[in-house]
Amino acid sequence: MSSTIVPAPRLTTLTLFGIKKGHLRWGLAQMGAAGPKLAKVPGLFFYKLLGSGRGRGFSIKPNFYRYGMLCTWESDEAADNFFRSSDLIKEYEQHTFERWTCYLHPLHSHGQWDKKEPFSPLSSLNYSSGPIAVLTRASINMRALPNFWRFVPQSSKALDEADGLVCSIGLGELPLIRQATFSIWESAEAMKKYAYRNPKHQEVIRRTRSENWYSEELFARFIPLKTVGTWNGTDPVGSYVAG
Repeated sequence: MSSTIVPAPRLTTLTLFGIKKGHLRWGLAQMGAAGPKLAKVPGLFFYKLLGSGRGRGFSIKPNFYRYGMLCTWESDEAADNFFRSSDLIKEYEQHTFERWTCYLHPLHSHGQWDKKEPFSPLSSLNYSSGPIAVLTRASINMRALPNFWRFVPQSSKALDEADGLVCSIGLGELPLIRQATFSIWESAEAMKKYAYRNPKHQEVIRRTRSENWYSEELFARFIPLKTVGTWNGTDPVGSYVAG
């Protein structure tokens, strides 16, 4: 009798770095320089280095003072060792004035990122109350770029008006083309109300499908386990999570 082995959900971390004034060139350079170093980190399954925009969602205006690092780990111990003692983190500490890391348990994931499924969620987990984190990520078709960016302000305004939004940031691997948004909501109900009832957001979703904006996309939900550090001087999520 054979049995199906279900992979364990991979601990995911999102870290935001605030770059010191006078160190902006170093911060930008890490988008290329840090990748080979991360590739050698024990227990690191998947990683992405991300720039950020100035809005809460997708943004055409870059923020050169804020960068992100998304990681999925083979074990909690591997993540702890990296953040506690890695040379790369020590290097970031020399060039940043703050660091914020959110530890996440994947609940649901649909789609791919560079033809990979990085999160291995445990969708059978019953999680009915508490904050929820959402990651949306897309590679935008070149022919769709004008229409996509024409509707970005509408989508960003919808986020600004959303009830129950704790925090949000627009991230990206490549300017204009490879974009992501990370957000944390007070509850799954608040997130669903925005996703399914906000008319501005619904219009963007409709056009995404009808005009084939994306060549690849991913949507994932997570439980925020704990947060460490500050983002813009505070921890926006600390009061919502037990850790």
